[in-house]
Parts: sequence; C-alpha cells; structure tokens
Amino acid sequence: METREFLEEELKKLECWEQEQKDLWFWERLGRLPFKILDKLTPSFIHKKVGQLLDEIGSYIQTGGQYLVQEQKILSKFAQNDTIPPLEQVKHFPIETMDRVCDEIVQSRTTFAQYQGATTGVGGIFTLAIDIPALLGLALKTLQEIAIAYGYDPKEKKERIFIIKCLQFSSADIVGKKAILEQLTSIHHEHQQVFSQLQGWREVVVTFRDQYGWKKLFQLIPIVGIIFGAILNKSMIEGIAESGKMLYRKRRILEKLSEMKNSV
Repeated sequence: METREFLEEELKKLECWEQEQKDLWFWERLGRLPFKILDKLTPSFIHKKVGQLLDEIGSYIQTGGQYLVQEQKILSKFAQNDTIPPLEQVKHFPIETMDRVCDEIVQSRTTFAQYQGATTGVGGIFTLAIDIPALLGLALKTLQEIAIAYGYDPKEKKERIFIIKCLQFSSADIVGKKAILEQLTSIHHEHQQVFSQLQGWREVVVTFRDQYGWKKLFQLIPIVGIIFGAILNKSMIEGIAESGKMLYRKRRILEKLSEMKNSV
C-alpha cells in the first residue's frame, strides 16, 4: 500500500524535473536556426506534407482518427493470474507498477523509432517527407500508451488534448514550457476548464519540425542519413516519452494524494 509520505516524495522529484525543463540551453535555441534557412531550399512537397499535419492534429483532437491505439495490449501488462484488468482499475495499481509498464512501452517505442529513422534516412531529403509524419504518428501513439499505463483513456477528447500538450511541452522553449506547466498543473482541479482552451496547437507541428534543427540537416544526405536518422528519431521519441511519463505520473500522484486526503 502506498503511503502519503512516499507519494509526496515522488511528487517533489517530479517538481525538480519540471524546474530543470525550464532551463533553455543556448544550443537548443541555436539548433532551430538552420531550419529557417532550410525552408527556402526545401522542396514544396515537403512543405505541403508539413501543412497536412496541421489538419491531422486537428482531426486527432476531435476524433482520435487513425492514431487511436488498442488498449488491450497495454492492459495485458497489468494482468494478474491471467486476468486482464479493465482500464478503470489501472488507477488503483501502485505507481511502481505503472512506472514499470510505462518503461516497457518507452523501450519498445524508442527501439522502433531508431529503426524507422534509419529506414527513412536512406533517401535523404526525399524520405524526410515520410519521416516527419511517421514520427509524429509514433509520438502520438507512444503518448497514448503512456496515458493508458497511468490509467487514463485516450479515447476521451480531454486526454487527447492533454497528449497534444505533452507533445508541445517536449519541444517548447523556456517560455512555452512554463506556460504549459501552468496549464497542466491545474488539471486535477475538477472545476477548472483547462481543456476548454487549447491555444496555439498549431505550434506543435512547427516546433516538432524545428526540433530537427541543424542535426536533421545530416539526414538530407543519402546513406549518411541512416546513422543520423536512427540516432535522432530515437532521441526525439525518448524526449517526448519522458515528458509524457513525467506529466502523467505527476497527475496520477496528485490524484492519489487527493483521494487519501478525502478518505481521512
């Protein structure tokens, strides 16, 4: 049985992580500059593909579309005595169990991202048009699986908005991270309509693309892009997954603490 002291200690660790995320490194800002130059050299079909992602994210928020995942595979990781629990029971599992399942998901998805990056790195700039939407889809699916691991249902619209916020947080600058944290910190308060105001969601695609920065320039070179594509896709999914895990973990801990308080 989890104690209040344990949950409060874990919450402090998460708050330290949040504080670290607010530090913007010089190289992070510098890394976005090449894409501003690259925009002028990039073929129009890639710009068109990036534009389509805006519509896809809007569709995902509304319906989940092609990105919704099957929850049974994730829930099977919580099975006890060959019995798979329903999603609504996952929230009662210990945080350590949720963390274990989440870590398994992250390991699997980052490995997949590595192979995907290597595959799309073969053709340089021409396969980059495939890589960007494929990586966005993988990121959304990874975050949905993390949501399930902590007992939340990505089929609900409010969870899909939370997932987009996690994605936006992972690639935001210091100002953006602070604003998103302030919005998500209030999520456990039942009467606050945090989800009713999703402003600037289009920035997700822009920052997602800019996150490639100068590093992705190497993937524009055929064959050489195999190595950099593998490394960078793996790194990007790791960063997105870390944001998702920490933000969902904090949310679950806060809810557990609130339940303890109400039961006293």
